Amino acid sequence: MPALPDDSHRWRCGGCGNLTRFDVTRNRRTTEYWHFDLAGERRVEDTELLAETVDTVRCRWCGRDDAIELIRRQDV
Repeated sequence: MPALPDDSHRWRCGGCGNLTRFDVTRNRRTTEYWHFDLAGERRVEDTELLAETVDTVRCRWCGRDDAIELIRRQDV
């Protein structure tokens, strides 16, 4: 599975050339600080990411999940 892009990379679909639209399924493990007001309403005030994995990246245009590649951004 392709890695998440950083500031100098982006995804590209090798099937259709799409550079802008992807459906990303990922699993995240987090620790959150929840604050409840006196009425019982919850607000998440802080989130710490402990682990993250990308399960699938699918092209929104052609639907392929086997042709996604990580390429270097040209503007960086």
